[in-house]
Amino acid sequence: MRIVAGKFGSRRLAAPRGLALRPTSDRLRETLFDILQAEIAGSFFVDAYAGTGAVGLEALSRGARLVVFLENHRKALALIRANLAALEISSAAEVLPLDAARGIKLLAERGLRADFVFLDPPYDDRDEYELILDALQSLPLVAAHTRIIVERCRKLALPARIGRLERRRTVEQGDAALDFYSIAPGA
Repeated sequence: MRIVAGKFGSRRLAAPRGLALRPTSDRLRETLFDILQAEIAGSFFVDAYAGTGAVGLEALSRGARLVVFLENHRKALALIRANLAALEISSAAEVLPLDAARGIKLLAERGLRADFVFLDPPYDDRDEYELILDALQSLPLVAAHTRIIVERCRKLALPARIGRLERRRTVEQGDAALDFYSIAPGA
């Protein structure tokens, strides 16, 4: 596993061994950041269900101002911290040892507004997808400009609309898919 492009391009990342983690593939991360391109520079990016932190690290490599990693698995937290240390990143990243729901609520209570929220719940937990999207749609962490990106198994269909959130785009690649949500017009 490696950083695809940007300041840390081609740098290797610590990867899970024997953990029940499914890191976002290099190819899918490349596709994601090709779509987001210049919008990442200077942004506030939330990497929820962060796992190894590869998606958030890619955002930092491409110029994100701040990335918050939300992860509650102890071994995954150690991987995120090891990857941050290896890349010598300290000031532009925050690691919160919380589950995604509690983490996004805390960020909203701090008065923060995300530019991007990347969600990668366990593929086999359909309820988690809908619960976290429902929680996000009602929090002030999500503003009119916020883009929520959901990685999922291609076979798992998510609703086109959840509360104020509306799916704007879907990109499929191999067994995975990325859904892009934002606040619906007039919501």
